[in-house]
Amino acid sequence: MWHEEPSSPRARKHRLALVLGSGGVRSIAGQGIADRLAREGISPDVVVGCSSGALFGAQIARGMQGQAAVSMATTLWSAELTQKRRWLAYLQLIAPRMTGFGTGFALRDDQLIAKRIGEAFGDTRLEELPTPLRVVSTEAATGQAVVLTQGRVVDALRASMAVPIIFPSVCIEGRHLVDGVLSDPLPIGVAADASVVVALGFPGGMPRRVDRLSRLVAQTSTTLINNLMEARMGAARATGQKVISLELDMDRHVGLWETAAMPYLYEVGWRAAEARLLDIVAALEQAPKPLEPVAHPVFLE
Repeated sequence: MWHEEPSSPRARKHRLALVLGSGGVRSIAGQGIADRLAREGISPDVVVGCSSGALFGAQIARGMQGQAAVSMATTLWSAELTQKRRWLAYLQLIAPRMTGFGTGFALRDDQLIAKRIGEAFGDTRLEELPTPLRVVSTEAATGQAVVLTQGRVVDALRASMAVPIIFPSVCIEGRHLVDGVLSDPLPIGVAADASVVVALGFPGGMPRRVDRLSRLVAQTSTTLINNLMEARMGAARATGQKVISLELDMDRHVGLWETAAMPYLYEVGWRAAEARLLDIVAALEQAPKPLEPVAHPVFLE
């Protein structure tokens, strides 16, 4: 929650927010966007991320750039992270009562993910990052969005990436948290205290045919997520906030875990920022300067 309404002039503290939505490996394009803006002397005052967008947003908030950032990203997002099965899960499906089936059920073990993120960020806390980072997750029990602004980076990122059924929820201060995409796939509203938002979202593609249960589920979930993204975008713009939504001009399909495509995606992000650079600069020139002193937004942790 906020101490003040985020739309009030007094609550506006930041000029520029970079918001990265959930998009699998494609979210690394956010690094290219940040680096292209940095060349012009433009850097975000706050970074907001959901799921994979939070993962790569953490690199940006930490101050990483260029090849070093892309190289680290290849260790943080690779298909092998999803391949460690929980054999107990199959017993839980067969005999749920006997094996303790519950909300923490998961088909995969996330310990390798935790290990990789831990190697990259150590015990760094969100509040210690050079640029403020807001990580969006979802409380499993209520479905409400939870924005993490304090605590260990590794815990926040694990929570935001904890896809239900696939990975276990992450318990933070007694609350079981799962993937932020369920509640806010492109969390523009979390940057309501920024005058200008540069947003990178990834609307899901609908299946060409619905000839099996998995594709019907995909069609339903994609519809919900896409509509939620559009609603969030519309709500932000209705408040008068300047939202610049960037689109990636990709000439080929990139798989969710296609780590080898990261250099390509970085360049695509760079070009996306370059294509809208004049709009971003103009928006920042028109943005009101922050008032001092101002109330700092406080989110649920």
